[in-house]
Amino acid sequence: MTQTQGGTPPAAPSDAFTEGFVDADGFRIRYLEAGAGEPLVYLHGGGGLQLTPAHELLSRRFHVFALEMPGFGQSPENTRTQSMPELAATMTQAATNLGVAGFNLMGTSFGGKTALWLALQSPERVSALVLESPAAIRPESAAPPPSSPDELAKRLYAHPERVPRHPPFDAETRAKVRRFATRVLGPNRDPELEGRLGELAIPALVLFGTADGMIPPEMGRIYMDLLPNCHLVFIYDAGHEIGAERPEAFAEAVIDFLERREAFVISRRDSVIYP
Repeated sequence: MTQTQGGTPPAAPSDAFTEGFVDADGFRIRYLEAGAGEPLVYLHGGGGLQLTPAHELLSRRFHVFALEMPGFGQSPENTRTQSMPELAATMTQAATNLGVAGFNLMGTSFGGKTALWLALQSPERVSALVLESPAAIRPESAAPPPSSPDELAKRLYAHPERVPRHPPFDAETRAKVRRFATRVLGPNRDPELEGRLGELAIPALVLFGTADGMIPPEMGRIYMDLLPNCHLVFIYDAGHEIGAERPEAFAEAVIDFLERREAFVISRRDSVIYP
């Protein structure tokens, strides 16, 4: 999971995305926005808000709101939020204050657990749920992410040499993010969360890379067991950061799912799911 890496600064908005700020629960929350059409709210992983080519592709079909959770990036240290449910409630308020009533919801790793809590708290707001390499359910013996950037990259990507590296935050910012993310993420297995997943009747798509070095892809089977309307997709030759490493395959699956819901089918083109 990427929640304790804390090492990548927020991506600068691309030509397609504009940067803004919204107040929610006493926090000033940064967000990146692009596209038109049905709203898609995005919650990032533990490394902070980073745009990938997959976000660009999704913004061609949806109105994407990528929210930076308070405590990440250059925001002040968040000592107030003590739990995932609290963080999820803040992000719901941010969406409300942006004027986004109903929306599709996507979360990556750390943000996947936040997204699950948000959907549990406000199921009437969420049309469909996409979880990329979610960190909500992890092996009991899961080791923390390595501190070495090179070792971390090997666990995040199947081919780290192909993915552009961002300059790291300074040590103080990394420590700030690590403290917050570790506190809020909670245990590897959360009985309260897992016990309530049966309540979520909304369509859900869970994606894992077959070469995920942070969370074993087979954990996806547990989501299938616990979520009543869940689809599970494995993206071949991708690590933990699927959208960064195989953006076309990731976007193809997500767009098809969000447009078709239960009727979606994964493209079998060689260029998408397979090498």
